[in-house]
This record gives sequence, structure tokens and C-alpha cells, in this order.
Amino acid sequence: MSLLAIDVGNTRLKWALFDAPRAGAQMLAHGVEFLDHIDRLADGAWAALAAPTRVLGCVVAGDAIKRLVQEQMDAWDVSPQWVVPGTEEAGVANSYDHPARLGADRWVAMIGARHHVLAQGAARPIVLVMVGTAVTVEAIDTEGRFLGGLILPGHGIMLRALEAGTAGLSVPTGEVRPFPTNTSDALTSGGTYAIAGAVERTWQHLREHTGLAPACIMTGGAGWKMMPSMTRPFELVENLIFDGLLEIAARRLGEA
Repeated sequence: MSLLAIDVGNTRLKWALFDAPRAGAQMLAHGVEFLDHIDRLADGAWAALAAPTRVLGCVVAGDAIKRLVQEQMDAWDVSPQWVVPGTEEAGVANSYDHPARLGADRWVAMIGARHHVLAQGAARPIVLVMVGTAVTVEAIDTEGRFLGGLILPGHGIMLRALEAGTAGLSVPTGEVRPFPTNTSDALTSGGTYAIAGAVERTWQHLREHTGLAPACIMTGGAGWKMMPSMTRPFELVENLIFDGLLEIAARRLGEA
């Protein structure tokens, strides 16, 4: 019973085919496609795949993109399921004021992070950072309760906002430095330290709330850029959303 896991973000679709819908399943194939090129999947990367038994995904890009993704599966006799955040799933509780309004990618990544930490030993509070087009910083307590989180613009959005709102400011990306002495480095360092500062504040709040030092996990395509600038040691987990989708799939099938 194979599972095709799909993560549709703001700019790219990432997919992975697993041999089973369970934690630790073997990845058989995987790929990435920019949203502008989703219509290539059926005749491209997915054309060579054996039809998956089940499809589970999360989408933040909107219903039009979701429909386009589903059209790429017309050759398969399978109905995709899409994660909609609720009040609880796979051992994680959702404290959002309106649970269904939480981003599905955030929710799935939190489930992946929770089980990643549990697999290493005792339960701990978690600060989870996803670095992509936007940056999210989540706080999860020792019992697996999502307490709340932050949303910040990613590096690209910050730079475009400054270019649009500041006369004559259009410079190449620079380096992260303690004391920048040119505009390129000042912009890159400012954005990086803004994100790092928000993460550090969340870490402090969660430690005060739980009385324990949180585990720190980072994921997302630009996570490697942030790692050297973090105050706390972070573990970079590359496929956290896929891990979360596998955990969800295993429990949903177990309840069926």
C-alpha cells in the first residue's frame, strides 16, 4: 500500500512516494516542481510512477492550485485527501482560536516535529521554525499542545518590501555580518537577525511557560541559511512535512 505525500507551498510543490503509509517508510521517489509548472507533472515526473494506493497532502497555495494538482492524477484511480487542521490529530492538540484557519503546512510540520522528538527519547517542549517564502515559529509544550506561533516575512519578501518602499534601494544580496559596512550586507544581516530575534523570544517564552529548555527544530528550503545565525543549537530536519504526513496517514488508516 503505497502513499504519495504532497506539500504544496507558496512557490513550489514537493512530493514523495513511500512504500507504505507509516512512520519510517521507505521513500521510493521524490521531486520538486514550481507552481507555474504543475501542469507538467502528469506527463513528466509522475508519468513513470506506479499509481499510488493513497494520496495525502497539504496545500497553502489555494483551491485553484489544488484543483490543478488533482487534475495531474486523472490517470490514477485514487482520490487525494488534503489535511485540514482540526483540534487534535496524531497526538498534537491545536490551541489556535479558529483551528481550521491554521496553515495546513504548519500543522503537519508540528506533527512531524512532535514525533521526531518523541523518537529521540522523553517528550520536550519544541520551538519549530519553518523558513521559506514566509517564516513561521511555533511553540509546542511537553504534552504536544500547540500554544501559538509567529509569522514573519522571509528574506525575499523583506528585501522586496524595502526596495518598494525606499527610494533608490536596489542592491544584490549580501552576507550576514556582525557589523555590516555596506548596504547589501546591512539588508541581509538585518533580515536574518530579525528572524533570529523572533525565534529567540519564542524560545524564552516557551522555557518560562514550561520550565524546560525546548528542543529546537528547523525545516524549510532556506533553513540552512538561518542555522549559522541562531542563538540556540538547532537541528535541521529536511523532510519534516513528509514525516508529519506519514504519521497522519498511519493513524487515519488505523482508524478506518
